[in-house]
Amino acid sequence: MQGLDPERVVHIGSTSKSLSPALRLGWMVLPGWLVDDVLAAKGPREMWSGVSDQLTLADFIAGGSYDRHLRRMRQRYRRRRDLLVSTLAERAPHISVSGIAAGLHAVLELPENTEDAALRAARRQGLALDGLRPYRHPDSRMPPRDGLVIGYGTPPEHAFAAALDALCLALPDPPDPPEDPDDRGP
Repeated sequence: MQGLDPERVVHIGSTSKSLSPALRLGWMVLPGWLVDDVLAAKGPREMWSGVSDQLTLADFIAGGSYDRHLRRMRQRYRRRRDLLVSTLAERAPHISVSGIAAGLHAVLELPENTEDAALRAARRQGLALDGLRPYRHPDSRMPPRDGLVIGYGTPPEHAFAAALDALCLALPDPPDPPEDPDDRGP
């Protein structure tokens, strides 16, 4: 879109997920009329990234290696995402998965009042997960939900299946079905 109307569209990106957040490289393609205002708002802090990092990234992009890397990583993460979803459907069908269409995280909705126990169980399994509660805005009017935020891009390839097994062990059991009044007997 930015290429279609460069005087009205801002294009922003970073290498945080595609390469590494440690690089601290990002970019903004701005309309000329916005450059001074954005630089003024940004201020003097972190004004420049390392020149060698920038030149290396430029060479990586110009030579086509960045595009090849992105294609390879998209395939890897799609496989991981699909394996996460299929494993949960098979082993924890009572857990719904959302947020899966973008990024490298998914949200697992948990039965009510199970988030803290699931986080403790995950820690015992050696998993570093976040609960959904810290992401909730304090002024939100929506009812709170229990859940886990799962980053599926982090485990190394050789450890991903084991991480999924550990995750499934940390998840709460399905809630008991409500008692049917007709089954109470005389």
